[in-house]
Amino acid sequence: MKREYGGLHMSEKKSILVAGGAGFIGSHLCERLLSEGNKVICIDNLSSGCKDNIENIKSKDFKFIKKDIVELNPSEIKEKVDQIYHLASRASPVHFEKFPIHIMLTNSYGTKNLLDLAYEKGAVILFTSTSEVYGEPLEHPQRETYRGNVSTTGIRSCYDESKRFGEALLAAYSREKGLETRIARIFNTYGPRMDCGDGRVVPNFITQALTGKAITIYGNGEQTRSMCYVSDLVEGLYKLMNSSVKEPVNLGNPHEITILELANKIISLTKSNSKIEYHPLPKDDPTRRRPDISRAKEYLGWEPKVNLEEGLTHTIEYFSSKLKVKE
Repeated sequence: MKREYGGLHMSEKKSILVAGGAGFIGSHLCERLLSEGNKVICIDNLSSGCKDNIENIKSKDFKFIKKDIVELNPSEIKEKVDQIYHLASRASPVHFEKFPIHIMLTNSYGTKNLLDLAYEKGAVILFTSTSEVYGEPLEHPQRETYRGNVSTTGIRSCYDESKRFGEALLAAYSREKGLETRIARIFNTYGPRMDCGDGRVVPNFITQALTGKAITIYGNGEQTRSMCYVSDLVEGLYKLMNSSVKEPVNLGNPHEITILELANKIISLTKSNSKIEYHPLPKDDPTRRRPDISRAKEYLGWEPKVNLEEGLTHTIEYFSSKLKVKE
């Protein structure tokens, strides 16, 4: 039987569950939601999230539950839940080789558990998918209508394919059970609270620059990325959740930059003496990445506001404090 869902408005105070809420993006989202007066339940198994990310949240409206969503029984959550944000998945390339099975289970079994919880509570659920669903794109920039060019067995397939499955599972719950679903396809995001050993390009370059190590570029450095600052991304997630948009929506910065340009910008901002070293390009690593955000602009009135230099400056300050680098 299909269930009817009442329309929630952004001004109403809600009880919101954030899976992966102790992670880099999740912790910023929890703070954003609490700032609106909402009650927030953060679920995280701390496999890639960190308790330090939420240690400064002292609100009585915030609750932390250490739990793996793969093992979550919806009946465990006794509280009222109006909305669910699903950000619970390892996303570091380093983890693709170390934890491929758990990544796939998180985005399949874990996603199903959260969908069942959403159905039981009559909640709206937002799934954070990824630009990786486009694989090595044959279309540029990437629109939501592009179906991708993805390896089903490559080193990144545990993440790429499980995110594609997660999207399909949300669509199935929407069609069969009438569940209110949202799908965000997140492009490269950076900012404070990223893990120094994350393996992604921004923390790699900043850590290497601040510690005087060589900046390692894979390939010739001409491959591109589009970097979105975390506060912009969180605002996009918030707007998408509180919209009525059921189709996937790209959230990212359409400003494209080469990896070499990014490395040189970070060297300049950190005043580092680090040299650049070139290494072979990893298998299945995409060479171009840039979102078409026309849908986000039209449906959500959203586009990034923080420019790269400003965002990198804030991120470098954070890494300097974590690494205890002297100015």
